[in-house]
Amino acid sequence: MTALDLDIVVTRGRHVESRHAVHAAVMDGTGRLLAFAGTPEVAAHWRSCAKPFQVHPFVADGTWETLGWGDEALALACASHGGEPEHVALARTMLASVGLDERALACGPHVPLADRGARIAAHEGGPTRLHNNCSGKHAAMLAACTVRGWPTTGYDAPEHPLQRVIADTVRRAARLEQRQLDVAVDGCGVPTFVLSVRAMATAWATLAHDAAHGDAAARRILGAMAAHPFLVGGTGRFDTLVMEASGGDVVCKVGAEGVHCLALRSRGLGLALKVADGAARAQHPAVLRLLQRLDALPEPLPPSLAPFLVAPVRDTRDAVVGEIRPAA
Repeated sequence: MTALDLDIVVTRGRHVESRHAVHAAVMDGTGRLLAFAGTPEVAAHWRSCAKPFQVHPFVADGTWETLGWGDEALALACASHGGEPEHVALARTMLASVGLDERALACGPHVPLADRGARIAAHEGGPTRLHNNCSGKHAAMLAACTVRGWPTTGYDAPEHPLQRVIADTVRRAARLEQRQLDVAVDGCGVPTFVLSVRAMATAWATLAHDAAHGDAAARRILGAMAAHPFLVGGTGRFDTLVMEASGGDVVCKVGAEGVHCLALRSRGLGLALKVADGAARAQHPAVLRLLQRLDALPEPLPPSLAPFLVAPVRDTRDAVVGEIRPAA
């Protein structure tokens, strides 16, 4: 077992001004902890890193085939997308195929996460629910309800049969007992799960291991995300760039408040990371340093990713006065 230092420091001049503590775990498919940073048993809200597991049961039971949806829709269901026209159009098509429109979505509108998406949405009159980064997930949830014969109203409630099936899937993947899984409300309105960082990594390791050992649903989910990185993130988005740079071997999924989860497909490993204070500025450099420590990305990084590892700190005159970078 390897101990890692993934903390991120913020400098000003020659001195460190701030330090962000990072907890992380690297798990294999047998449940072994291979490497860690900080305290891997610390609990956190899983947020959007849970999306592949929120769709998994409905890929496994044949719902996806019943719907006739392809891997592009599957990638969007697992996405925290940038609200660009391609994302919005696909989410709209997914809903229309089951006789619904954006009014059925339980998520609210927000400014798109991609700069391109935000500019276009502003020009077109502002964001809608379809621009929500979770609209693909919500469209998939609604479609699963129509196929299963469950009510589409209230699908976001923890007691809805859809959410109970998803919670069971999360427990199995993370190797948890029922009493070990707590829930809260995610930013998009559906349940989010409270897990240890180690349990998050275990779930992603389960997904990667199962995909490599014949589980068709796991293989299709990771394959769809790897094949369509733009749909998972968007123009200039971190997850998209990591998957492109790794040739799809790394499947990368952002979560809010400093949570990130990844699968190393060729090695069957699951990775999870939590910036203790939730600071977004520390999240990307910590993920990249972890991938470098595991030899999943090179040193130096390709040009598309290098600016995420070390970022400048600027004053109000736009002069560089420090940097955000890994402590080690």
